[in-house]
Amino acid sequence: MVGVQRGLLILMAAGAIALGPSAPKTSSVGQGTGDDGTSAQSSYQIDQKEYYIDSATLWGLQPGLKVTIDSVTSVAGGQKPVIEFHVTDDLGRPLDRYGLLSPGTIAVRYTVATWDGHYYTNLILNSSGAPNRDSSGKYQDLEVGHYKYTSSVALPAFDVSKPVTLFVGARRTVTDVLGKDYFVNVTKDFVPSTGAATTNWSVTTTAKCNQCHDPIAPHGGNYREAKVCAICHNKNNFPTRNANGDWYNGQNWFHQIHSSNSTAVGAITYPQDIRKCTTCHDTGTSSSVDKVGVWYTYPTRAACGGCHPTVNFVTGAGHSAQNLPQADDSACASCHPPQGTDEYDGSVINSHIVPSDSKQLKGLSVAILSATNVAPGQKPTVTFKITENAGNAIAPNSTGLSISLTLNGRTPTDYYMQPISQSAAGAAYDATTGIATYTFTTAVPATAKGTWTFSAQYRRAITLTKAVGGTISYTEGGANPIFNVSVDASPVVARRTVVDIAKCNACHYYLPNLFSHGGQRNSIQFCVQCHNPNGTDAARRPADHSADPAESISFAHLIHRIHSGDLLEKDFTVYGFSGASNFNEVTYPGDRMDCLACHTGSGETATYTIPIAAGALNVLTARDYFPLEGPATAACLGCHDSKDYAAHAYINTATFPSGNVAEACGTCHGQNTDLSATKVHAR
Repeated sequence: MVGVQRGLLILMAAGAIALGPSAPKTSSVGQGTGDDGTSAQSSYQIDQKEYYIDSATLWGLQPGLKVTIDSVTSVAGGQKPVIEFHVTDDLGRPLDRYGLLSPGTIAVRYTVATWDGHYYTNLILNSSGAPNRDSSGKYQDLEVGHYKYTSSVALPAFDVSKPVTLFVGARRTVTDVLGKDYFVNVTKDFVPSTGAATTNWSVTTTAKCNQCHDPIAPHGGNYREAKVCAICHNKNNFPTRNANGDWYNGQNWFHQIHSSNSTAVGAITYPQDIRKCTTCHDTGTSSSVDKVGVWYTYPTRAACGGCHPTVNFVTGAGHSAQNLPQADDSACASCHPPQGTDEYDGSVINSHIVPSDSKQLKGLSVAILSATNVAPGQKPTVTFKITENAGNAIAPNSTGLSISLTLNGRTPTDYYMQPISQSAAGAAYDATTGIATYTFTTAVPATAKGTWTFSAQYRRAITLTKAVGGTISYTEGGANPIFNVSVDASPVVARRTVVDIAKCNACHYYLPNLFSHGGQRNSIQFCVQCHNPNGTDAARRPADHSADPAESISFAHLIHRIHSGDLLEKDFTVYGFSGASNFNEVTYPGDRMDCLACHTGSGETATYTIPIAAGALNVLTARDYFPLEGPATAACLGCHDSKDYAAHAYINTATFPSGNVAEACGTCHGQNTDLSATKVHAR
């Protein structure tokens, strides 16, 4: 039946085209070529589903959804708003909201909210008084894709000389023909009495939300813009706590969720330090209408209480050493001005300084300058220099500083052993040049070949002074230098880059603040030296678990498992320096199909494509369904950890008489195949 419906939709879409403007000879969308041989892939990316539909079919399917608000009238107390709008596809062609002349029905919803300079008040409410939206009014079909809607709800009395925001949200249901639905949110800010345009609410941007959420899409996916969320989630529509103790006022609710203080939504795994307010909030100065910077210019009990749940503003308990009660928000800024003169001085900005951003840190950086005696059997000598942000050099034995030099080898694609690591605190130091010299006490293995890598891990304990309220202990580290050498006169080959630390930090802000072994392991190219295909947690398992199969810590396996977290079918517990870490509670806020959220490259060169780089090692996976997985298998089963997926991978893995293990993943999932990694992950 679905197939028949799909065929009818395509035919009807073709009919709509015949009735409308003539189709060009060459579409600018989809895969394939037009009549003149021109490629038709330019409008979509390789990670979008539309990219894989041939041009002719895609033209008939009319992908995309765009809503343009033409006008809005009758926005006043006792009146029912009238909205005129156009609905088009990606190429600007009209879409039929009934789904008869173009594929997919289009459902539209509306609401109107007043803006008081700080908060919205939604004017459309449900029977219980909660903020709502309207979708049951009357339509006037002016032409295909051009409609006039009269709301079913008469607005309550309000001041029409004050700004309002009209929200129009639309959902086009085409999963059965395009494999996805389309959503769009648009707003119009204006003054009803004059029609003059205004600028309402700009506390944050959707782009900031989507650094992690990719995309943010609550309530069935219908709401996609941060501003739209604030139209309902405000203190005027949610002035009191509900039965479960949570406050859906966005000021409080959103902070609760991201600080793991909510009792209504369960465990939330916020991936960075909550003190980094600008991860979500925009910066800038505040004015009467443009609230950029409102997070630090207008502190409130609701906003602050979301992250500080132990403060009781009614009684004052937990509110500073004096336990100061606050009946309203009027006095907040008296003690908490936007920014003071000293770190952690009680001002809003200075109170939320993440320690890694403190100006009290002098900074640390290590550069490896040279490496000699690197042939197999020799003990290498390394020269290096440690500097602070000011450019001054410091000695390896400086007070509080810990530094180790490491050496590791590749095959040549992957590191295959744990690094040779030695403390360099006793290195010879020339105070005149700032250069330190260290000779390893361990020789390069006699079997070493190709490119080997020298690096350094280093840190020092810092005590940050708070202008108000004591001190903060922090461990300061720096980027791990990568210095490649050839141990046999063959060309030096750098290890491939699969993941970019900047992409990690788009969500984590500064990854070492969370997982970095004391703040000293800060570079992906250093991480993969320990987290290599042969790496496991065997050495860290306690005596009562030493006989258990070891868990792989190879990045391909480990990182995919961590970011799959609560979606995993198998238990994922890893033993490390601090004991056992169970990752089955991790909630990943993005879409795991967006591989480029972490991986480097793009299109055909993206580093999640198959086959994996030549020479990549098989991965020890003793705790999985089979104990030795190929590099592609280990990566894919990192997310797809069920027995069915494992069985599929296993029957496509061969063990040759030589003992070598090979996988056949690329046969079906290689680039330019029907089930390529880019295609099956397309969104």
